[in-house]
Amino acid sequence: MTETTAVDWRSFLLKWSGEWADSLRDGDTRGEDESALLARWLGFPPASEERIAAMEQRLGRRMPPSYREFLKVSDGWRHAGGFVWLLAGTEDARWHQDASGLAVTFEEYLDEDAGPEERRQVDLWRRGLQLDVESDATYVLMDPEDVDEDGEWAVYTWASWRAAPPERYANFRAFMRDMHREFHSLRAHRSAEEPVFANDTTRELDAQVEEARLEALRGGWERAGQALDEAQSYGRPRATGLGDQIRRLLGQTHAVSFDGLVTDARYAPELLPPLVAEHAAHSYRADFARGFQLRGADEDLMSLAQQMLDQVRNGTYRYTAAGPFGEAVERARELARWGDSDGAWRTLMDALPLWEPLGPDHLAPLGWVADPVLGPLLTPERGRELLSTPRGGQAGEAPSPAPRLDPGGLAWLAEPDPGNNRTSYRFVLVEGVEPEKLPARLADGDGTALNEPMTSWEARRRSLHDNQGEFSSYDDRALMAVGRAGGGWSFAFDGDPAPFAPRRFVSPAATACEGTRAVVVWSGLRTGHTEPFFHLSVARDGAEQYAFTYVGGETRRSGEIPPALDPGRFFGDLEDGAEVERSLLEAVAGEFGVSLPRHAIVNGRLHTFATRSWTRPPRDGETYAVFRIRQTD
Repeated sequence: MTETTAVDWRSFLLKWSGEWADSLRDGDTRGEDESALLARWLGFPPASEERIAAMEQRLGRRMPPSYREFLKVSDGWRHAGGFVWLLAGTEDARWHQDASGLAVTFEEYLDEDAGPEERRQVDLWRRGLQLDVESDATYVLMDPEDVDEDGEWAVYTWASWRAAPPERYANFRAFMRDMHREFHSLRAHRSAEEPVFANDTTRELDAQVEEARLEALRGGWERAGQALDEAQSYGRPRATGLGDQIRRLLGQTHAVSFDGLVTDARYAPELLPPLVAEHAAHSYRADFARGFQLRGADEDLMSLAQQMLDQVRNGTYRYTAAGPFGEAVERARELARWGDSDGAWRTLMDALPLWEPLGPDHLAPLGWVADPVLGPLLTPERGRELLSTPRGGQAGEAPSPAPRLDPGGLAWLAEPDPGNNRTSYRFVLVEGVEPEKLPARLADGDGTALNEPMTSWEARRRSLHDNQGEFSSYDDRALMAVGRAGGGWSFAFDGDPAPFAPRRFVSPAATACEGTRAVVVWSGLRTGHTEPFFHLSVARDGAEQYAFTYVGGETRRSGEIPPALDPGRFFGDLEDGAEVERSLLEAVAGEFGVSLPRHAIVNGRLHTFATRSWTRPPRDGETYAVFRIRQTD
C-alpha cells in the first residue's frame, strides 16, 4: 500500500472489507456484523472536519495525520485484525489514564537500574490515547510523546496472553497495515472445511512468492527473502518453507521448520537432515518424535527422521546428491576429512551452478549441513556466497568468493583460540606420507586404525570412554587429529597435550620418518602456570638430524640446526611469549613449506588416533602411579 491519502485509505479499507466479507461462512456474523456484511464495509460513515475538531478539543490535542485521514474515511473500524473487534472513532477515543492498572503492575517489575526508556514505556499507560473499544483483552494505545518529524504518533499494542512486551508501530497507518496482515494470516490458516481464501491480495502475494523463488535461484536472496517475509506475514502457504531455506543457510537455525515442505517426500532428503542435526545438537532425547514434532508427518517419515538422528549422533550420516553436484560433494568430503576446508568449499561452489532442485519449492542444497564432515564448512559468509550463486538452471552474476578460513602457515597457533584455552599444543609432520598411514608410524598394535572424523571434544570424550581400565602417570599417549599439511606433508596434531616433562620426553620424530623426513614441535610458551618451553626436532630415515629444547631460560640443542631455525635468533627476552612463538612458527613453516588447517582443527571434524607414549619408561628408583578405573552398573 502506498503512502496514505484519503483516496488511499478508502481503496485500502474497501479492499479489506470485501476480503473479510468473502471469507465468511454462513452464520459467521451476528448483530452489527450482518449489516457490515450486507454493505461489504467494516467501517462507519466518515467523520466530518467539525466532528474531528470537536474530538481534538475534547482531548486537548490535534490528532496525528494518518489517524486524522483515516477518520475522514471511516469514523471507527470493526475487526482490526483478529483480536480487536471495535476500534475507536471520534466519540470513543479517550485517554487511558491507567484505567487498566498496568502502569502500577509494570512499575513493580522495574529494578533500580531501569533507564529512562523503560520508565517512559511504563508511563505510556498513563498518557496514551486508547483506541481499542472492544477486544480480546488487547490494548491499542497511541503515544502523544512518541512523535516523529511528520507529527505521527507511535501506536503500541499489548495483550496479557501474548506474554510479550508491548509491540510498537511507527504510526496508525503502520498499525492498520499490520492488522490487515494479521487478518490475512488468520484466515489463511483456517481448516480445510472453511471457504477458500482467495482474493486479489492473495493472488498478488502468491505471484510475488513465485517471483521470489526464481530470484533466489538467480542469486538475489536478499530481495527474495524480503518478498518471502512479507508474504509469510500474510500467511501465504509457500512463503515460510522457501524463506526457511534461506534462513538456515544464514545460520538462523532456531526458527526454521520448512513449514510443510519437509513432510513432502520430494524434499525430505534435503530438508529433514538440517532439522535432525539441530535436534541432535540441542536435545538429549533419543526419540526424535518426542523432541521434534513434524506436523503432517507419517510413520515412514518419522522412521526416516529417527534413522537420521541415530546416524547424526554417531557421526555416520553421509549426505549424497545426484548428478555433477553429487560428484563434487564426494570430492569435497574427501578434501574436508583431511583438513582442506577451503578446498572443499571451493569444490562445492564450483559445482553449485550445476545443482538441480528436487522440486519447484527447493532453493538450495541443504542436507549437507548435517554431514559430520561437510557441515562444519558452513559459516554465515559462506552461506551468503552459496545463496548468491545462480543455480537450478537460472542465470545470474556469480558472487565474489567468501574469504578463506585458513590463513596458511603455522603462525595462527600463536593466537588465542576462540575460548582462549589453547596455550600448549604439539604436532608431528611427516613428508610424503598420506594421513591414513600416520598411525602405523606413531602408534602401536591396535592403535593403528583411525577413528571416524570427530571434533576434538568428541574425540576426547570417546577416548575417555574407550580407555576405561588401567593407565600409568608415566604414560603420555597423545590423542591426535590427522590431515594434510600442504607441500606433500601430513600432520598429526594434539591441541590439549599432557604437561611437558623434559627429562622423560622422547621425540617421536625418529620413529616416524622411515624413508622420509619428520618434524616434531611442542610449544608451551604461553602456558602461564608452568615454565615456558618450546621443542623442535627433525629426523630423516630413522635418525634425528637436529633438535633443540628451550625450557625456562635455558636451551639444549643437538645436531646442525639450519640458521633459519637457530634458537639463538628467537630466545632472549621472553616478555612477549606469543611474539617469540609466532616467529618460531613462521620459521618452521618457511623451512619446510607446511601449513596446518585452522578451521578444520578448531571447528571441524578430523580423523583421530592415539599415539604411543611420548615419554620413556620409568627408570630404577623413579616412582609413578597406576590408575585403575572400574565401571559400576
